[in-house]
Amino acid sequence: MSKNDNMLAILWMLNTGGKMTAKQIAEKLEINVRTVYRYIDALCASGVPIISDAGHHGGYSLLNHFIRAPLLFDMEEKKALLHAAVFAKEAGYPLSEALGSATSKLKMYSNQEQESNLSRQLTGFEVINRTAVSPTVQPILAELERAVANEFSVEMEYRTGREEHSKNRLVDPYGMVYWNNKWYTVSFCHLRNEIRSFRVDRILQIKHTQHLFKRPDTFSAREFFMQNLLPDLTGKNGLISLCIEGRPEALDELSLHWYLGHYLIERTADQAIFLLEEEAIHTHVPYLLFSYGKSIQVIEPLSMKDRLIAIASELIEHYQH
Repeated sequence: MSKNDNMLAILWMLNTGGKMTAKQIAEKLEINVRTVYRYIDALCASGVPIISDAGHHGGYSLLNHFIRAPLLFDMEEKKALLHAAVFAKEAGYPLSEALGSATSKLKMYSNQEQESNLSRQLTGFEVINRTAVSPTVQPILAELERAVANEFSVEMEYRTGREEHSKNRLVDPYGMVYWNNKWYTVSFCHLRNEIRSFRVDRILQIKHTQHLFKRPDTFSAREFFMQNLLPDLTGKNGLISLCIEGRPEALDELSLHWYLGHYLIERTADQAIFLLEEEAIHTHVPYLLFSYGKSIQVIEPLSMKDRLIAIASELIEHYQH
């Protein structure tokens, strides 16, 4: 038999629950004992939790209940999954209980040496979410996840940031998006008769309905969300170039900013040029740039420089009284 066939045969021999010596395995497969040792080492390296007991009654065996493990993961794959679980939990992943069970199984189906190695790999690996997900949001996220997966509508009591009172809405959840430390659902709103994004932490109550819907085959919740957040200005009239010079590290931050970076059209060692709508340049962008102090200098438009001067004057006047 080939190497892969022999390794699979060894795996099934050990999976019966008994203990076998290298000699017994070699005799059954009609191969050299040293070859058995190499195959055992290769199986362990691939993530199979093989237990090796020395002594008169020693031999090789598999960790208990290994047959229940659906897949074999090597150590790098296990580490990657456990690291990903840390990110997901910190983001308020809706299936956190199932995720915890899955990561426990990854550790369960590891021998002592593998488990010790995993613990070392995870030591010091931390993720900090500046906006912790409220415990009240978890059941809402779980309900939305089920609605997205099974394509059933939900009724929700929702309050926007501008409204004092909440409104009842019937929506078809097309997808869920995690952006800037917040969860959103992209849904078809029956009240407005259009697709909209809803912040999950503003959903006060939610319940599923018997009404089923069909999500458009080509629909992408991510694309819809980003298009509404950062619209494409290609071909639009009235755009203005914002030219900024400054320290390279400050320009790097501006070029990677979630908003400004989307409209970056040119970047050199000491300059960054953005193409924006005139309204944006004279409203919220000046406040964004103000925090960079003297590390940057606006070259054009002159109206932006005038706006920054006006903001600075307003602040001086405010704090002088």
